[in-house]
Amino acid sequence: MAVRGARQAIETAALGWAGVTAQPHRFGGVELRLGARELGHLHGDALLDVPFPKPVRDEIVAAGLAEPHHILPASGWVSFHLREEGDVERAISLLRRSYELARERQERRARAAGAQEPEEGRDDGERAG
Repeated sequence: MAVRGARQAIETAALGWAGVTAQPHRFGGVELRLGARELGHLHGDALLDVPFPKPVRDEIVAAGLAEPHHILPASGWVSFHLREEGDVERAISLLRRSYELARERQERRARAAGAQEPEEGRDDGERAG
């Protein structure tokens, strides 16, 4: 049922996105990350698990793009079984959505942190007016 070479193809695609790294996953397989955030993980050539915020997960499941997670069905995670060649591109699309959400979150945090930093060159406690 697995798609031969799927893990490598999906991993290669994801590693082409800015900031994405791969490491062994604690339950086996390979985990793809953007900084500290896991984008998803692959169990060989057969299964991709991806975390999403619950509303996004519900939308994905309702659209038939993935199934609720095979072990934690009430969580925000989805599972996607790789059964045919076209599933590789569909898996990459799911990971890309996870990546884009993670990038948006990073950018929001960076903007918020930047807004809280004092102005450069002002170390005397004086505020710009």
